[in-house]
Amino acid sequence: MAEGTVDERVPISMREGNLFRRHYALIILTLAYTSSHVDRGIVNILLQPIKNEFNVSDTWLGLLSGLAFALFYATLGIPIAMWADRGNRRNIIALAVTIWSAMTAACGLAGNFTQLLVARIGVGVGEAGSSPPSHSMIADLYPKEQRSMAMAFYSIGVYAGAMIGLILGGWVVHNYGWRATFFVVGLPGLLIALLVRFTMKEPLRGHADGIAHDAALKSNILQVFKHLWNTRSARHITIGLTLVSFVGYGGLIFGPSFFMRSLGLDLQTVGLIFGLIAGFVGGFGALMGGYLADRLSRRDMRWNAWVIAVAKILGMPLFIIFYMSSDLTIMLPVYIVSSILGAFYLGPSFAMIQSLTPLHMRALTSAVMLFVLNFIALGFGPLTVGLLSDLLEPRFGTESLRWALFLSAFIGVWAAVHYYWAGQTYREDVAKLTAQDA
Repeated sequence: MAEGTVDERVPISMREGNLFRRHYALIILTLAYTSSHVDRGIVNILLQPIKNEFNVSDTWLGLLSGLAFALFYATLGIPIAMWADRGNRRNIIALAVTIWSAMTAACGLAGNFTQLLVARIGVGVGEAGSSPPSHSMIADLYPKEQRSMAMAFYSIGVYAGAMIGLILGGWVVHNYGWRATFFVVGLPGLLIALLVRFTMKEPLRGHADGIAHDAALKSNILQVFKHLWNTRSARHITIGLTLVSFVGYGGLIFGPSFFMRSLGLDLQTVGLIFGLIAGFVGGFGALMGGYLADRLSRRDMRWNAWVIAVAKILGMPLFIIFYMSSDLTIMLPVYIVSSILGAFYLGPSFAMIQSLTPLHMRALTSAVMLFVLNFIALGFGPLTVGLLSDLLEPRFGTESLRWALFLSAFIGVWAAVHYYWAGQTYREDVAKLTAQDA
Protein backbone atom coordinates (compact mmCIF):
# COMPACT_ATOMS: atom_id res chain seq x y z
CA MET A 1 0.00 0.00 0.00
CA ALA A 2 1.41 3.40 -0.97
CA GLU A 3 2.13 6.03 1.62
CA GLY A 4 -0.76 8.43 2.01
CA THR A 5 -3.59 5.94 1.42
CA VAL A 6 -5.98 5.09 4.22
CA ASP A 7 -5.40 1.64 5.63
CA GLU A 8 -8.96 0.29 5.66
CA ARG A 9 -7.79 -2.86 7.45
CA VAL A 10 -7.32 -0.83 10.61
CA PRO A 11 -10.58 0.13 12.38
CA ILE A 12 -11.07 3.84 12.99
CA SER A 13 -11.08 3.27 16.76
CA MET A 14 -7.65 1.66 16.50
CA ARG A 15 -6.36 4.41 14.25
CA GLU A 16 -7.38 6.95 16.89
CA GLY A 17 -5.36 4.99 19.41
CA ASN A 18 -5.64 4.50 23.13
CA LEU A 19 -6.26 7.85 24.85
CA PHE A 20 -4.25 7.04 27.97
CA ARG A 21 -1.29 5.70 25.99
CA ARG A 22 -1.18 8.80 23.79
CA HIS A 23 -1.36 11.23 26.70
CA TYR A 24 1.15 9.24 28.74
CA ALA A 25 3.64 9.26 25.86
CA LEU A 26 3.17 13.02 25.47
CA ILE A 27 3.84 13.58 29.18
CA ILE A 28 7.04 11.52 29.12
CA LEU A 29 8.28 13.25 25.97
CA THR A 30 7.57 16.60 27.62
CA LEU A 31 9.54 15.55 30.70
CA ALA A 32 12.46 14.67 28.45
CA TYR A 33 12.17 18.02 26.67
CA THR A 34 12.10 19.80 30.03
CA SER A 35 15.23 17.96 31.10
CA SER A 36 16.97 19.02 27.89
CA HIS A 37 16.23 22.70 28.50
CA VAL A 38 17.35 22.52 32.13
CA ASP A 39 20.64 20.93 31.09
CA ARG A 40 21.02 23.25 28.11
CA GLY A 41 20.52 26.48 30.04
CA ILE A 42 21.99 25.65 33.44
CA VAL A 43 25.48 26.72 32.37
CA ASN A 44 24.25 30.30 31.88
CA ILE A 45 23.89 30.91 35.62
CA LEU A 46 27.18 29.15 36.38
CA LEU A 47 29.43 31.22 34.15
CA GLN A 48 30.84 33.49 36.85
CA PRO A 49 31.93 30.73 39.28
CA ILE A 50 33.36 28.79 36.32
CA LYS A 51 35.27 31.88 35.23
CA ASN A 52 36.58 32.35 38.77
CA GLU A 53 37.81 28.76 39.07
CA PHE A 54 39.39 28.31 35.65
CA ASN A 55 40.41 31.94 35.06
CA VAL A 56 39.14 32.10 31.48
CA SER A 57 38.01 35.04 29.36
CA ASP A 58 34.43 35.98 28.52
CA THR A 59 35.09 34.86 24.96
CA TRP A 60 35.73 31.33 26.14
CA LEU A 61 32.64 31.51 28.34
CA GLY A 62 30.65 32.56 25.29
CA LEU A 63 32.01 29.57 23.42
CA LEU A 64 31.04 27.29 26.30
CA SER A 65 27.49 28.58 26.66
CA GLY A 66 26.67 29.14 23.00
CA LEU A 67 28.61 27.98 19.99
CA ALA A 68 30.09 24.78 21.45
CA PHE A 69 26.58 23.58 22.20
CA ALA A 70 24.67 25.03 19.25
CA LEU A 71 27.10 23.86 16.56
CA PHE A 72 26.87 20.18 17.46
CA TYR A 73 23.20 20.38 18.48
CA ALA A 74 22.11 21.89 15.17
CA THR A 75 24.28 19.89 12.77
CA LEU A 76 24.00 16.43 14.35
CA GLY A 77 20.23 16.77 14.55
CA ILE A 78 20.03 16.21 10.79
CA PRO A 79 21.72 12.77 10.52
CA ILE A 80 20.00 11.63 13.71
CA ALA A 81 16.65 12.67 12.23
CA MET A 82 17.40 10.66 9.08
CA TRP A 83 17.96 7.68 11.37
CA ALA A 84 14.69 8.47 13.19
CA ASP A 85 12.71 8.51 9.93
CA ARG A 86 13.83 4.91 9.39
CA GLY A 87 14.40 3.49 12.88
CA ASN A 88 12.80 3.25 16.30
CA ARG A 89 12.23 6.81 17.51
CA ARG A 90 11.57 5.81 21.11
CA ASN A 91 14.94 4.12 21.44
CA ILE A 92 16.72 7.06 19.81
CA ILE A 93 15.15 9.49 22.28
CA ALA A 94 16.02 7.24 25.24
CA LEU A 95 19.64 7.08 24.09
CA ALA A 96 19.72 10.85 23.58
CA VAL A 97 18.39 11.56 27.08
CA THR A 98 20.98 9.19 28.54
CA ILE A 99 23.83 10.94 26.72
CA TRP A 100 22.92 14.53 27.57
CA SER A 101 22.12 13.68 31.20
CA ALA A 102 25.39 11.80 31.71
CA MET A 103 27.40 14.55 29.98
CA THR A 104 25.72 17.25 32.08
CA ALA A 105 26.74 15.40 35.22
CA ALA A 106 30.23 14.95 33.72
CA CYS A 107 30.55 18.74 33.54
CA GLY A 108 30.70 18.72 37.33
CA LEU A 109 33.72 16.41 37.22
CA ALA A 110 35.78 18.59 34.88
CA GLY A 111 39.29 19.15 36.13
CA ASN A 112 40.02 21.95 33.70
CA PHE A 113 38.19 24.16 31.22
CA THR A 114 39.00 21.95 28.22
CA GLN A 115 37.35 18.97 29.90
CA LEU A 116 34.33 21.13 30.72
CA LEU A 117 34.12 22.27 27.09
CA VAL A 118 34.24 18.67 25.82
CA ALA A 119 31.52 17.63 28.27
CA ARG A 120 29.41 20.58 27.14
CA ILE A 121 29.80 19.46 23.53
CA GLY A 122 28.57 16.05 24.67
CA VAL A 123 25.40 17.70 26.00
CA GLY A 124 24.81 19.19 22.55
CA VAL A 125 25.40 15.82 20.89
CA GLY A 126 22.82 14.19 23.14
CA GLU A 127 20.18 16.87 22.75
CA ALA A 128 20.45 16.67 18.96
CA GLY A 129 18.52 13.39 19.17
CA SER A 130 15.54 14.72 21.11
CA SER A 131 13.18 17.10 19.32
CA PRO A 132 13.03 15.80 15.69
CA PRO A 133 11.99 12.23 16.62
CA SER A 134 9.70 13.61 19.36
CA HIS A 135 7.91 15.86 16.87
CA SER A 136 7.50 12.92 14.53
CA MET A 137 6.10 10.68 17.30
CA ILE A 138 3.61 13.31 18.47
CA ALA A 139 2.39 13.74 14.88
CA ASP A 140 1.69 9.99 14.80
CA LEU A 141 -0.08 10.08 18.18
CA TYR A 142 -2.45 13.00 17.54
CA PRO A 143 -4.59 13.86 14.48
CA LYS A 144 -4.31 17.25 12.76
CA GLU A 145 -7.21 18.77 14.69
CA GLN A 146 -5.49 18.03 18.03
CA ARG A 147 -1.87 18.44 16.98
CA SER A 148 -1.35 22.12 17.88
CA MET A 149 -2.46 21.53 21.47
CA ALA A 150 -0.29 18.42 21.74
CA MET A 151 2.75 20.28 20.40
CA ALA A 152 1.95 23.20 22.72
CA PHE A 153 1.93 20.85 25.70
CA TYR A 154 5.28 19.46 24.57
CA SER A 155 6.59 23.03 24.26
CA ILE A 156 5.96 23.58 27.97
CA GLY A 157 9.33 21.89 28.37
CA VAL A 158 11.01 25.09 27.15
CA TYR A 159 9.41 27.18 29.90
CA ALA A 160 9.51 24.58 32.66
CA GLY A 161 13.18 23.94 31.91
CA ALA A 162 13.97 27.65 32.11
CA MET A 163 12.13 27.96 35.42
CA ILE A 164 13.87 24.97 37.00
CA GLY A 165 17.26 26.11 35.76
CA LEU A 166 16.86 29.65 37.09
CA ILE A 167 15.27 28.87 40.45
CA LEU A 168 16.65 25.46 41.43
CA GLY A 169 20.01 26.02 39.75
CA GLY A 170 20.45 29.38 41.43
CA TRP A 171 19.69 27.91 44.83
CA VAL A 172 22.01 24.91 44.42
CA VAL A 173 24.97 26.94 43.18
CA HIS A 174 24.53 29.42 46.01
CA ASN A 175 24.52 26.69 48.67
CA TYR A 176 26.63 23.87 47.22
CA GLY A 177 28.69 25.25 44.34
CA TRP A 178 28.65 24.96 40.56
CA ARG A 179 29.86 21.35 40.39
CA ALA A 180 26.99 20.07 42.53
CA THR A 181 24.56 21.98 40.32
CA PHE A 182 25.55 19.93 37.28
CA PHE A 183 24.98 16.70 39.25
CA VAL A 184 21.60 17.81 40.58
CA VAL A 185 20.16 18.75 37.20
CA GLY A 186 21.89 16.04 35.14
CA LEU A 187 21.38 12.76 36.98
CA PRO A 188 17.54 12.79 37.15
CA GLY A 189 17.52 12.64 33.35
CA LEU A 190 18.77 9.06 33.53
CA LEU A 191 15.47 8.08 35.17
CA ILE A 192 13.56 9.81 32.40
CA ALA A 193 15.58 7.84 29.84
CA LEU A 194 14.45 4.60 31.51
CA LEU A 195 10.82 5.75 31.39
CA VAL A 196 11.11 6.51 27.70
CA ARG A 197 12.73 3.19 26.86
CA PHE A 198 10.66 0.82 28.99
CA THR A 199 7.23 2.41 29.44
CA MET A 200 6.53 3.93 25.99
CA LYS A 201 5.66 2.24 22.73
CA GLU A 202 6.79 3.27 19.27
CA PRO A 203 3.65 4.52 17.45
CA LEU A 204 2.80 3.30 13.98
CA ARG A 205 3.82 5.88 11.38
CA GLY A 206 0.75 7.54 9.90
CA HIS A 207 -1.36 6.16 12.74
CA ALA A 208 -3.12 9.41 13.69
CA ASP A 209 -3.75 10.33 10.05
CA GLY A 210 -5.14 6.91 9.19
CA ILE A 211 -2.64 6.41 6.37
CA ALA A 212 -0.15 3.65 5.71
CA HIS A 213 3.59 4.31 5.68
CA ASP A 214 5.76 2.97 2.89
CA ALA A 215 9.01 1.99 4.61
CA ALA A 216 10.81 1.90 1.25
CA LEU A 217 10.50 5.68 0.87
CA LYS A 218 13.63 7.61 1.89
CA SER A 219 14.43 11.28 2.20
CA ASN A 220 17.56 13.39 2.09
CA ILE A 221 18.51 16.89 3.16
CA LEU A 222 18.16 18.40 -0.30
CA GLN A 223 14.63 17.03 -0.64
CA VAL A 224 13.66 18.48 2.72
CA PHE A 225 15.11 21.92 1.98
CA LYS A 226 13.29 21.95 -1.36
CA HIS A 227 10.07 20.84 0.32
CA LEU A 228 10.26 23.56 2.98
CA TRP A 229 11.05 26.23 0.41
CA ASN A 230 8.62 25.17 -2.33
CA THR A 231 5.72 24.66 0.07
CA ARG A 232 4.67 28.28 0.54
CA SER A 233 3.10 28.00 3.99
CA ALA A 234 6.01 25.88 5.30
CA ARG A 235 8.46 28.48 3.98
CA HIS A 236 6.68 31.32 5.76
CA ILE A 237 6.25 29.30 8.98
CA THR A 238 9.97 28.52 9.08
CA ILE A 239 10.89 32.18 8.47
CA GLY A 240 8.34 33.41 11.02
CA LEU A 241 9.46 30.88 13.63
CA THR A 242 13.09 31.87 13.12
CA LEU A 243 12.31 35.58 13.46
CA VAL A 244 10.28 35.07 16.63
CA SER A 245 13.07 32.95 18.11
CA PHE A 246 15.63 35.58 17.06
CA VAL A 247 13.86 38.08 19.31
CA GLY A 248 13.26 35.48 22.00
CA TYR A 249 16.87 34.35 22.37
CA GLY A 250 18.05 37.94 22.56
CA GLY A 251 15.56 38.69 25.31
CA LEU A 252 16.31 35.46 27.15
CA ILE A 253 20.06 36.06 27.27
CA PHE A 254 20.04 39.80 27.94
CA GLY A 255 16.72 40.20 29.78
CA PRO A 256 18.18 39.58 33.25
CA SER A 257 21.00 42.03 32.54
CA PHE A 258 18.44 44.65 31.50
CA PHE A 259 16.59 44.25 34.81
CA MET A 260 19.85 44.53 36.73
CA ARG A 261 21.31 47.49 34.81
CA SER A 262 18.22 49.61 34.27
CA LEU A 263 16.21 48.74 37.39
CA GLY A 264 18.98 47.96 39.86
CA LEU A 265 17.61 44.54 40.83
CA ASP A 266 19.89 41.89 42.33
CA LEU A 267 20.55 38.55 40.67
CA GLN A 268 18.42 36.52 43.08
CA THR A 269 15.38 38.75 42.52
CA VAL A 270 15.86 38.71 38.77
CA GLY A 271 16.19 34.92 38.76
CA LEU A 272 12.97 34.56 40.73
CA ILE A 273 11.05 36.94 38.47
CA PHE A 274 12.31 35.40 35.23
CA GLY A 275 11.98 31.85 36.54
CA LEU A 276 8.36 32.16 37.67
CA ILE A 277 7.25 34.08 34.61
CA ALA A 278 9.10 31.78 32.22
CA GLY A 279 7.72 28.64 33.88
CA PHE A 280 4.12 29.39 34.75
CA VAL A 281 3.23 32.30 32.48
CA GLY A 282 5.15 31.03 29.46
CA GLY A 283 3.75 27.53 29.90
CA PHE A 284 0.21 28.88 30.16
CA GLY A 285 0.74 30.94 27.01
CA ALA A 286 2.00 27.92 25.09
CA LEU A 287 -1.07 25.90 26.06
CA MET A 288 -3.39 28.80 25.28
CA GLY A 289 -1.84 29.23 21.84
CA GLY A 290 -2.26 25.54 21.06
CA TYR A 291 -5.83 25.49 22.38
CA LEU A 292 -6.90 28.54 20.36
CA ALA A 293 -5.20 27.24 17.20
CA ASP A 294 -6.98 23.87 17.44
CA ARG A 295 -10.35 25.41 18.32
CA LEU A 296 -10.34 28.15 15.67
CA SER A 297 -8.92 25.86 12.99
CA ARG A 298 -12.00 23.63 13.23
CA ARG A 299 -13.84 26.40 11.37
CA ASP A 300 -10.93 27.51 9.23
CA MET A 301 -7.59 25.71 9.42
CA ARG A 302 -5.76 28.89 8.38
CA TRP A 303 -6.17 30.08 11.98
CA ASN A 304 -3.36 27.72 12.96
CA ALA A 305 -1.04 30.40 11.56
CA TRP A 306 -3.19 33.48 12.00
CA VAL A 307 -3.52 33.05 15.76
CA ILE A 308 0.24 33.57 16.00
CA ALA A 309 0.13 36.63 13.72
CA VAL A 310 -2.58 38.20 15.87
CA ALA A 311 -0.64 37.48 19.07
CA LYS A 312 2.48 39.14 17.67
CA ILE A 313 0.58 42.27 16.61
CA LEU A 314 -1.20 42.52 19.97
CA GLY A 315 2.12 42.09 21.76
CA MET A 316 3.88 45.04 20.12
CA PRO A 317 2.14 47.84 22.11
CA LEU A 318 2.95 45.90 25.27
CA PHE A 319 6.64 45.76 24.35
CA ILE A 320 6.61 49.51 23.83
CA ILE A 321 5.04 50.11 27.24
CA PHE A 322 7.41 47.64 28.89
CA TYR A 323 10.65 49.08 27.53
CA MET A 324 9.54 52.70 27.95
CA SER A 325 8.86 52.25 31.69
CA SER A 326 11.03 51.83 34.76
CA ASP A 327 8.17 51.23 37.19
CA LEU A 328 7.90 47.55 38.17
CA THR A 329 4.22 47.95 39.09
CA ILE A 330 3.60 48.73 35.42
CA MET A 331 6.29 46.55 33.86
CA LEU A 332 5.48 43.24 35.55
CA PRO A 333 1.77 43.05 34.57
CA VAL A 334 2.68 44.09 31.03
CA TYR A 335 5.52 41.56 30.95
CA ILE A 336 3.17 38.79 32.09
CA VAL A 337 0.59 39.50 29.38
CA SER A 338 3.25 39.90 26.68
CA SER A 339 4.86 36.61 27.80
CA ILE A 340 1.53 34.82 27.38
CA LEU A 341 1.09 36.18 23.87
CA GLY A 342 4.76 35.58 23.07
CA ALA A 343 4.47 31.87 23.86
CA PHE A 344 1.60 31.22 21.42
CA TYR A 345 3.85 30.32 18.51
CA LEU A 346 5.67 27.09 19.36
CA GLY A 347 2.88 24.50 19.40
CA PRO A 348 1.03 25.62 16.27
CA SER A 349 4.29 26.18 14.35
CA PHE A 350 5.63 22.69 15.05
CA ALA A 351 2.21 21.15 14.37
CA MET A 352 1.78 22.89 11.01
CA ILE A 353 5.23 21.82 9.82
CA GLN A 354 4.42 18.19 10.66
CA SER A 355 1.02 18.41 8.95
CA LEU A 356 2.66 19.83 5.81
CA THR A 357 5.29 17.07 5.61
CA PRO A 358 5.07 13.54 4.14
CA LEU A 359 5.39 10.72 6.66
CA HIS A 360 8.78 9.51 5.48
CA MET A 361 10.54 12.83 6.13
CA ARG A 362 8.85 14.24 9.23
CA ALA A 363 11.76 13.87 11.66
CA LEU A 364 14.29 15.13 9.11
CA THR A 365 12.08 18.12 8.23
CA SER A 366 11.87 19.01 11.91
CA ALA A 367 15.65 18.74 12.22
CA VAL A 368 16.26 20.98 9.20
CA MET A 369 13.79 23.55 10.52
CA LEU A 370 15.48 23.48 13.93
CA PHE A 371 18.90 23.76 12.26
CA VAL A 372 17.84 26.95 10.47
CA LEU A 373 16.18 28.29 13.62
CA ASN A 374 19.10 27.60 15.95
CA PHE A 375 21.83 28.67 13.56
CA ILE A 376 20.20 32.04 12.84
CA ALA A 377 18.22 32.77 16.01
CA LEU A 378 20.51 31.34 18.67
CA GLY A 379 23.65 32.18 16.74
CA PHE A 380 22.82 35.79 15.86
CA GLY A 381 19.89 36.92 18.03
CA PRO A 382 21.88 37.60 21.23
CA LEU A 383 24.84 38.79 19.15
CA THR A 384 22.68 41.40 17.43
CA VAL A 385 21.32 42.69 20.74
CA GLY A 386 24.85 42.90 22.14
CA LEU A 387 26.17 44.76 19.10
CA LEU A 388 23.24 47.20 19.16
CA SER A 389 23.83 47.81 22.85
CA ASP A 390 27.52 48.54 22.27
CA LEU A 391 26.73 50.88 19.37
CA LEU A 392 24.13 52.77 21.41
CA GLU A 393 26.21 52.98 24.59
CA PRO A 394 27.97 56.28 23.71
CA ARG A 395 24.57 57.95 23.50
CA PHE A 396 22.48 56.09 26.09
CA GLY A 397 25.06 54.82 28.58
CA THR A 398 23.74 52.07 30.87
CA GLU A 399 20.34 52.35 29.14
CA SER A 400 21.79 51.16 25.82
CA LEU A 401 20.65 47.59 26.48
CA ARG A 402 17.06 48.76 27.01
CA TRP A 403 17.06 50.43 23.58
CA ALA A 404 18.73 47.44 21.90
CA LEU A 405 16.05 45.08 23.20
CA PHE A 406 13.34 47.60 22.31
CA LEU A 407 14.51 47.89 18.70
CA SER A 408 14.92 44.14 18.22
CA ALA A 409 11.38 43.56 19.49
CA PHE A 410 9.96 45.12 16.31
CA ILE A 411 11.16 42.07 14.38
CA GLY A 412 8.01 40.48 15.81
CA VAL A 413 5.94 42.53 13.34
CA TRP A 414 8.01 41.08 10.50
CA ALA A 415 7.32 37.60 11.88
CA ALA A 416 3.58 38.35 12.06
CA VAL A 417 3.54 39.14 8.34
CA HIS A 418 5.04 35.75 7.51
CA TYR A 419 2.53 33.93 9.71
CA TYR A 420 -0.27 35.82 7.96
CA TRP A 421 1.10 34.76 4.59
CA ALA A 422 1.47 31.19 5.86
CA GLY A 423 -2.21 31.16 6.78
CA GLN A 424 -3.15 32.42 3.33
CA THR A 425 -1.80 29.26 1.68
CA TYR A 426 -1.89 26.70 4.53
CA ARG A 427 -5.24 25.13 3.63
CA GLU A 428 -4.27 24.85 -0.02
CA ASP A 429 -0.87 23.31 0.78
CA VAL A 430 -2.34 20.70 3.13
CA ALA A 431 -4.89 19.75 0.47
CA LYS A 432 -2.14 19.51 -2.15
CA LEU A 433 -0.07 17.20 0.07
CA THR A 434 -3.10 15.01 0.74
CA ALA A 435 -3.85 14.78 -3.00
CA GLN A 436 -0.23 13.85 -3.79
CA ASP A 437 -0.21 11.10 -1.18
CA ALA A 438 -3.62 9.70 -2.11
